[in-house]
Amino acid sequence: MARRALKLASLAAAASGIYLYGNKFLDPNDFGVVRVGRAISTTAVITYDYLTSLRSVPYGSEEYDFLKSQIKELFVSFEDTPLGAASLAQVHKAVLQDGRTVAVKIQHPKVQAQSSKDILLMEVLLLVVKQIFPDFEFMWLVEEAKKNLPLELDFLNEGRNAEKVAHMLKNFDFLKVPRIYWELSTRRVLLMEFMEGGQVNDRAYMERNGIDVNEISRNLGKLYSEMIFVNGFVHCDPHPGNVLVKKCPASGKAHIILLDHGLYQVLSEPFRMDYCRLWQALIKADMKRVQKYSRRLGAGDLYPLFACMLTARSWESVNRGIDRSPVSASEDVEIRSNAAAYLPQITQLLNNIPRQMLLLLKTNDLLRGTESALHTRASASSFLNMSRCCIRAISTYQRSKSHSLYRRAQISLTEALSLWQINLYELFLWLKGSQLGNWVIALLSRMHHSTY
Repeated sequence: MARRALKLASLAAAASGIYLYGNKFLDPNDFGVVRVGRAISTTAVITYDYLTSLRSVPYGSEEYDFLKSQIKELFVSFEDTPLGAASLAQVHKAVLQDGRTVAVKIQHPKVQAQSSKDILLMEVLLLVVKQIFPDFEFMWLVEEAKKNLPLELDFLNEGRNAEKVAHMLKNFDFLKVPRIYWELSTRRVLLMEFMEGGQVNDRAYMERNGIDVNEISRNLGKLYSEMIFVNGFVHCDPHPGNVLVKKCPASGKAHIILLDHGLYQVLSEPFRMDYCRLWQALIKADMKRVQKYSRRLGAGDLYPLFACMLTARSWESVNRGIDRSPVSASEDVEIRSNAAAYLPQITQLLNNIPRQMLLLLKTNDLLRGTESALHTRASASSFLNMSRCCIRAISTYQRSKSHSLYRRAQISLTEALSLWQINLYELFLWLKGSQLGNWVIALLSRMHHSTY
């Protein structure tokens, strides 16, 4: 009964959208006030849209009374004010009859009907721009929207992604993914375990709650390195509202809570291996291999620009080694000014690289933004974690392609030695930065001077 009630509520919530936008002809208002208004809506406007979405069901009718009674039967309480709202959906806090506190993600009623017109509008506008500026090369945006938007609108797909990534990364005890309540979920309504915390870029929140920002940054890097290099299944929307942190009162450990699993990128094996080897080359400042694997990923002669876009560092820093020093204020200014100066080349590059790379660039950008907010950007530890994942991923791939027991053993030994070298270097960096390390260095120095 509860599942049926939510399905009916979902259908009723969509009813006004179908009523208003179900006509076959194109209303100019769809492409003007409605679309622009949706893009700039505040949370209050979106909330109003949701609260009035049942207006096509006559007040006091049998259907209206049935829906209201079923919703009351399902929830003890339901907060009308959303915890968060975006263009596709909003999330409400509620309590079920059995006492479980849940997050209820509800799709806006007009989204399904409007989405196809939004894509058509995008295609028309891009074609117009292309006619005016022949060098404009962003038509691929339409294809990406056609591919990704239906997936994001299917909340059952989002639930499956959440379960897959939770299982895939179950060894990370710091990661928390909300449990999905399948018996209460539909394509447009998703019920999940309620989790809360501070946003991952909120340094002040972490300091107030005794959370180590370096630990969070390090664990976030581990999380995404594992997804990208090892598994090839990547959560592609890590903006601060989707990544929360919270200190567990019982254990005192800081948890990373990953929300909104609607948008994932699945990386093909050849692409993932080339991407692994490119990052290894970037970390080692091996410019020949940077050029080789950038070209294999479609960058061509623009490989220096591609390397700068991936690392968000200047070409000088890439040549010197991106783990050598953090980003300076002057380098940040240089990167931003060059981004404007090289816009035609950036456009050309985005048009040439594999489509799998597009969401990864977005993901990289969001992660770098978090690191900047936490003042942990370009720390050596994050690159060491990336190196570990690249080594493991390449070794696993090589073993899968080898039919020789001796060769597989050789690959495993090389892998173990490489990981051991990274662990040793990490220990050296820790000693160098710790009080114990300073004491050891001072002691050795005194011993050296006393010898002479």
